[in-house]
Amino acid sequence: MAKRVLLISGLLLSIITFLTLSNIVNDTGNSVNSDSSMDIQKALSFPQSVGFQQVINPRQFTFPRDHGPHPDYGIEWWYFTGNLSTKDNRHFGYQLTLFRIGLGKHEVERESNWSTSQIYMGHLALSDVQTQKFYAFERFSREALDLAGALVTDSGSFHIWIEDWFVDGIGSDQPNVRILAREGDLNIDLVLESSKPITLNGESGFSRKNRKIGGASYYYSCTRMVTNGSLTLGEQNFQVAGLSWMDREWSTSALSEGQAGWDWFGLQLSDGRDLMLYQLIKDNGDLDDNSSGTLTEETGSYQALNSEDFVITNLDHWESKISGTKYPSKWRIKIPGQGIDITVIPYFKNQEFNAIIRYWEGATSVKGLSNDRDVTGSGYVEITRPAVK
Repeated sequence: MAKRVLLISGLLLSIITFLTLSNIVNDTGNSVNSDSSMDIQKALSFPQSVGFQQVINPRQFTFPRDHGPHPDYGIEWWYFTGNLSTKDNRHFGYQLTLFRIGLGKHEVERESNWSTSQIYMGHLALSDVQTQKFYAFERFSREALDLAGALVTDSGSFHIWIEDWFVDGIGSDQPNVRILAREGDLNIDLVLESSKPITLNGESGFSRKNRKIGGASYYYSCTRMVTNGSLTLGEQNFQVAGLSWMDREWSTSALSEGQAGWDWFGLQLSDGRDLMLYQLIKDNGDLDDNSSGTLTEETGSYQALNSEDFVITNLDHWESKISGTKYPSKWRIKIPGQGIDITVIPYFKNQEFNAIIRYWEGATSVKGLSNDRDVTGSGYVEITRPAVK
């Protein structure tokens, strides 16, 4: 759901309008810094591009084709998070998200080798638990001149890239992926192998965010990907292993009136169960009834959860010294019908991503009960909700 980051498609369409107006996206695809950050409400005040299909009804998914791009829709993302450790138990969390953002047809009616109908955005982050340091990078590039893109080959492999940030995968309903990204002192090179078939979220992959026409996305996940590879940080190289999560989502619509943000959870439990939940937050701070989730069992079977099936309670908060935003920072999640009662805690609190959109995206630990038995785990949480007053 993302991606962070991000859940609502029209949000990033609005961002591209903002970027164009402020000349942040240039011909070389340079990164931007946190001085350009804005909150959710400001982003949504910009007009959306037009001419894209809306997500209105459920569809039949086709793999590996659906691992590739869907240019008829305004926005989509390939979203990876994971918790990794070295042999001596040094722990890291990572995020790599690649976004495709479509421009309206009126944006590209010009003759130029630089002309494009697609902008790509990437977010790369590393959480070093031992030092409690959070490294975050953002970049933009256009599809023109092969600077960025996404495709599926005749042999069934799929490729998404922004310059030298790559996602290379193969496979249909249980894909294997290699991700590579380098920025500054950080370099990640990881191989992710799916241990379960794809989970289709919502109504067989039709994930409703509000009740307006088009107020939905197509959304699937690979919830448990066995991961091995290396992380380089400065002159230090770490061989790591652990679990990753892959989210895929595409849509066109924005947050509806009265919706201000969301909390998203992707959690992998030690008993083999995986849990995705998101709760949408209204302007007044209340929870939206369109909040939902999916519970994937160890066997790979899964079932949808609606807002009445779970309760998420915020137990603590953390205030950013950079943005002044006050984020939830500890949660209790109860799903009585599934015997789940767990506490989710960030490995450390300062995992705020300051980019075009400022949000919190962090590695977390899990402890509690699943099937009424003791369980531990790890995962990722994304928060885009407004500051707590």
